[in-house]
Amino acid sequence: HICRDVNYGWIIRYLHANGASMFFICLFIHVGRGLYYGSYTFLETWN
Repeated sequence: HICRDVNYGWIIRYLHANGASMFFICLFIHVGRGLYYGSYTFLETWN
């Protein structure tokens, strides 16, 4: 396991896990804002 076999492996695991969680949180916030503010109704955006 990376936590035991690599120097500072625990911090690599910690940063990777929290970074992945933050990515998905930001993704859901981004999609949620678009749905809340109705950005998808601006049809000229899709041209």
